[in-house]
Amino acid sequence: MKIRLDKYLTDMGTGTRSELKKAIRSGKASVNGRIEKKPERKVDTETDEVVFQGQPVPYLEYEYYMLNKPAGVISAVSDRNNDTVVGLIRERRRNDLAPVGRLDKDTEGLLLITNDGALAHRLLSPAKHVDKVYFAKISGHVTEEDVLLFRQGLDIGDGKPTLPAELTICSSGAVSEILLTIREGRFHQVKRMFHAVGKEVCYLKRLRMGPLVLDSNLKPGEYRRLTEDEVNELCSTGKKL
Repeated sequence: MKIRLDKYLTDMGTGTRSELKKAIRSGKASVNGRIEKKPERKVDTETDEVVFQGQPVPYLEYEYYMLNKPAGVISAVSDRNNDTVVGLIRERRRNDLAPVGRLDKDTEGLLLITNDGALAHRLLSPAKHVDKVYFAKISGHVTEEDVLLFRQGLDIGDGKPTLPAELTICSSGAVSEILLTIREGRFHQVKRMFHAVGKEVCYLKRLRMGPLVLDSNLKPGEYRRLTEDEVNELCSTGKKL
């Protein structure tokens, strides 16, 4: 793939487009060992060697991170008043990363952070029905009747019943613990589903999205790059769904 030198460096997070144009024109970038002062110079991302301010800048087209989202952080790229999930990825090389879908501010667990827009679209498309598995603590006794209602689909107030969901009761009491598999991603969906059966979610954590399972070694706020096998499985599954 051939792209402009200033875009190449912008993609790799070395600065803003305007900053880099000035830097390139002042001779701070080289391509294949030669100083390049034209920001519009086309660079082959696979074969050309780019150096900026004395440091090699290899090109990385896509990045994939698994984040164990902590409560109190919002699922966004940037925000003036709150910490964001993308801001937690300190080792990122690209500046166009974004979360795939959203978790509520008080929800924890698995969040995929990437710049692979095609994959994100497949995973989030309502037509694909990608499984999303949650662990939750519920205020109130969760019953087998609830299991049946979730399996049938619920009216959560937006004129369309939810798709059938798999509710598993881990324990039932004043505070119940459950696992829930849904195949949609509506606004506040899990909370609204339990509200529809007269109960409230007091803790929520996502454990899985499609084939991607939250790494149990990641503490809230920690992240890691996806393995090659995870990326291949995620991408191939997304195409099949």
